[in-house]
Amino acid sequence: MPMILVLEDDPELNQTITSVLKKEGYRVFSAYSCKEAKNFSETHTLDMAVLDINLPDGDGFRFCRWLKARNQVPVLFLSARDLEEDMLKGYDLGAEDYVTKPFSIKILLKKISVILSREPKNFHIYDDGFLRIDFELGKVQKGKEECPVTPTEYRILKKLIQNKGQLLTYSLLLDSLWDEGVQLLDKHALAVNINRLRKKIETEEHSYISNVYGMGYIWK
Repeated sequence: MPMILVLEDDPELNQTITSVLKKEGYRVFSAYSCKEAKNFSETHTLDMAVLDINLPDGDGFRFCRWLKARNQVPVLFLSARDLEEDMLKGYDLGAEDYVTKPFSIKILLKKISVILSREPKNFHIYDDGFLRIDFELGKVQKGKEECPVTPTEYRILKKLIQNKGQLLTYSLLLDSLWDEGVQLLDKHALAVNINRLRKKIETEEHSYISNVYGMGYIWK
């Protein structure tokens, strides 16, 4: 399920939003300061961020700029600042939406669902701070070094990332790869390629591909 960052310094409101999102099945990290949010974002892949603007150690606008510079994470601002200039600034920074307080939890959930269902604006780039993949150029970079992969490994990598957090069964993955011209005949051949790929892109600190025994694979 998608990982959502909730950056809100009001403890009660933060806990309410976090609780509701978790009940909907989302994974959530609650942060009460920019420092907490940055520390988490540097080591985890986010699918979305819900940001307050007035924060104890900075502001949501500045954090949004920092976050967007790292990766094109969808952002929804949630703020008591209802001036037109604040809303326009939020959209200028690339936010998908701007919700003013007070607000309806049901409407917030719907907005989050709609945002997450959209095709990422910059899907041709995957960058989590360690692994960077340019899908337009077909280049993979691990740390600061280029990481050569075979065409088959590249196709597998792209397919897993496109379905991040979802289980791809052996048959589903093999069928979709076959449709794209990758002729892997069975799950053994698939496993061999995935093991080679993992050796190239993973380290002890960075693990991406999880094998669900007897079923398939998940990009974590």
